[in-house]
Amino acid sequence: MSFRLRAARPDDLEPLYEMAKLTGGGFTNLPADRKALARKLERAEAAYARDENTLADEQFVLVLEKPETGEVRGTCQMMTQVGQQWPFYSYRLNTLTQHSEELQRTVRAEMLSLVTDLEGSSEVGGLFLHPNERAGGLGLLLARSRYLFIAMHRARFADRILAELRGIIDERGGSPFWDGVAGRFFGMNFQEADYFNAINGNQFIADLMPKHPVYVAMLSDSARSAIGVPHPSGRAAMRMLEEEGFACEGYVDIFDGGPTMTARTDNVRSIRDARPSIVVSTDCRKGQKVLLASGRLSAFHSCYGACEAVDGGLSIDSGSADMLDVQPGDTVWTVQR
Repeated sequence: MSFRLRAARPDDLEPLYEMAKLTGGGFTNLPADRKALARKLERAEAAYARDENTLADEQFVLVLEKPETGEVRGTCQMMTQVGQQWPFYSYRLNTLTQHSEELQRTVRAEMLSLVTDLEGSSEVGGLFLHPNERAGGLGLLLARSRYLFIAMHRARFADRILAELRGIIDERGGSPFWDGVAGRFFGMNFQEADYFNAINGNQFIADLMPKHPVYVAMLSDSARSAIGVPHPSGRAAMRMLEEEGFACEGYVDIFDGGPTMTARTDNVRSIRDARPSIVVSTDCRKGQKVLLASGRLSAFHSCYGACEAVDGGLSIDSGSADMLDVQPGDTVWTVQR
């Protein structure tokens, strides 16, 4: 059975809520809270409805759908400009070098500094695929469809883009990093803080988080070992981001210490290599397998399909044409699978 990505609608609330309950915590962009998810869908609906092709503080939500049944089995999100409603905090890992002439000794101390360096960047996140569908390249379809959407609406996204990966969560649902750093100041455990952040935003971090750098050497072994390390379930996502051109630049999440990866938007491979073409025919049978997308804003669809270059444009397979709702004369965007 084939799958496609489409714009999320308010009536996708229940399937998103059911998937959110499967995340296991530490997944701020997909909280298991109906009211918070409804607000996300309302915000996405407003973003899809805004026709001006300019950068603003918006959030787009896509869902993975079985067209034959309408069943939703995955989701992903794009935030166009983070840090506009409230500060976008990160820890940045840096090194302070000090030298004593009397001791003839140089000491290098790693520190975590609370920063808002990434404010104004776009963000890709909220990617979740139902556990029963984690095969056949659907995770890649979810991830890379976001980049095709950005390429097709480039003026609505910033010149820098980031992706936050969930950090280490123990078998009890706790975070060694949170326990070793911020948890000492907030009087709440990781699950409570993560849930509060997902529902209410992170202004409480600004209110209570100490502003002085944290010396890594003073943390527990478990907290130190979690800095910049993705959750085991996120390692494949990290490799996909690296293949797209994202890199770790020392930024980590303030809650669980997971890595924040960044890139220049126009250097992301699936954005840089995306190309629009005119559909000439829909009877391709032996073409190259690619990722295809069509439509603007709420009419956006993407899927895997086959295409081949012909005079004046592309020939695509009939199944993809049906899922994308295109016919000869329409425009599709492609990027190699």
